[in-house]
Amino acid sequence: MPDHAERLRALHRTPPILVLPNAWDAASARLIEAEGFPAIATTSAGVAAALGYPDGGVVPSNEMIEAIARIARSVKVPVTADIEHAYAATPDAVADVVLRVIAAGAVGINLEDYVPGATDLEPLALQVDKIKTIIKASTKAGVRVVINARTDGFLRGFGAPGARLGAAIERGKAFLDAGADCVFVPGVRDAATIGALVSGIGGPLNVLAVEGSPSIPELASLGVARVSLGSGPMRATMIVLRDIARELKTTGTYASFTTRAMSFNDVNDLMK
Repeated sequence: MPDHAERLRALHRTPPILVLPNAWDAASARLIEAEGFPAIATTSAGVAAALGYPDGGVVPSNEMIEAIARIARSVKVPVTADIEHAYAATPDAVADVVLRVIAAGAVGINLEDYVPGATDLEPLALQVDKIKTIIKASTKAGVRVVINARTDGFLRGFGAPGARLGAAIERGKAFLDAGADCVFVPGVRDAATIGALVSGIGGPLNVLAVEGSPSIPELASLGVARVSLGSGPMRATMIVLRDIARELKTTGTYASFTTRAMSFNDVNDLMK
C-alpha cells in the first residue's frame, strides 16, 4: 500500500493530467481500470445513491467504508476515496475515519471543508489542523495518505462573488502548506478562473468537469493537475436505466438496452 500511495501522489506531480472518471461500485471501478486509467477515484454521491442514501453526509461511515473496500479489492491500481467531511467533527475523529479508509484499501482521500447543514466553510485553522492530524496518523500507520483537500466556496456560493477566488487561493495555499497533495475547487469552469487558481495556489489543482468545462487538453494547458467527473458517470448511467424502464412501460420493446449493452461474457470476463 505505501507503494500505491506514492504512485498516486506522483500522478499529481508530472504530466499527463490525471483524469478520474469516478466509480461507485466494484463493476464501474473494474471497467474504468480496464480502459487504462492509472487510478480509481470514488464518488461519494454515487456510492451513497447506490447504497440508498442522498448525498450530503447522510450515508453511515461504516457503509461508505465497506463500499470503498469492495472497490479497492476489485482493482490493482491505487484508489482514492471521496469521504466528504469524513463523517466526523474533530481532527482526531477525522483521522480515525481516515485510518479506517486506509485499512479498507484506499491510499487517497477527498476531504471537504464544508460540513452538511453549515452556513459557511469550516474555519481555516480547524481544517488545517485536520489535514495535519491525518498526515501524522496515516504516516504512523505506514501509509502516508494522499490528500485531495477540497474547498467549497464556489460550489456552495459562500461569500461575495468577487471574494471567492481570493478565499479559494488562501485556503488552497494553506492546505498545501499543511501537507495536502492537491487542492480541489469544484464549481469553477471558466478558463480565466481556473488559470488564476493554478497560478495563485501554486500547487496541484483538481477541477470537477461539468457541462461547459474546458476540455481535458485545455485544462492541461492551463496547468490543472487532476480532473474528476464526480457523480456524473453514475447519473448518466441512471438515465440509461430510466430509459429502459420507460420503454418497457410504454412500447414494451427492448431497444434501449439491446442495441447498446456489454455482452454477458464481456462483463463476466471483466470481473474475473
